[in-house]
Amino acid sequence: MRSSTLPFPDRIKLTGEGLVLRDWTEADLAAMPGLFDHPDIAYWTPIVSPFDEAAARARLDRDRQLRAEGGTILLAITVDGRAPLGEVMLRHSPEATEIGYAVGPAHRGQGLAVRAVRVMAAYAFEQLGVEQVILELEAENASSVAVATKAGFSLLDVPLIEGEEKGRPYTLQTWGLRAALQRSSV
Repeated sequence: MRSSTLPFPDRIKLTGEGLVLRDWTEADLAAMPGLFDHPDIAYWTPIVSPFDEAAARARLDRDRQLRAEGGTILLAITVDGRAPLGEVMLRHSPEATEIGYAVGPAHRGQGLAVRAVRVMAAYAFEQLGVEQVILELEAENASSVAVATKAGFSLLDVPLIEGEEKGRPYTLQTWGLRAALQRSSV
């Protein structure tokens, strides 16, 4: 049973793997469209498209609401705590602890998603005490499958998740990383 204590503090700053994962701020609003208004992000993620200034404001407001509700955090991926290069999400519930991510097109190819996923997984294991984190990915999304494998996740033998988003059907595979495996690979 979940306690009434919220799992996330009001402010979070995680460091590791050459990254600083930090809370989104008002100062980030201008940079967000350049990160999220891209056909790949529109296709593979639930992030709204087109992603303009109004969408950025709505996303920041939603981030704050989700944090206040206690189940989800969205953090900016940075290398120095300053300019955001993407986002990493952690959704924690009694059923599962899921990680998601999106990296701006200009910042891909640097291993940012892999490193951010590993830092967020370590946070889930060490601070939340979870035994497993998952990624839900479309098998056709070769970039995300590569992130999963490079971050040490394995495809789980669980039913596929089928749905529709933005008028497009999807089928998600579930990838998992167990706490003991993550600790032994560091």
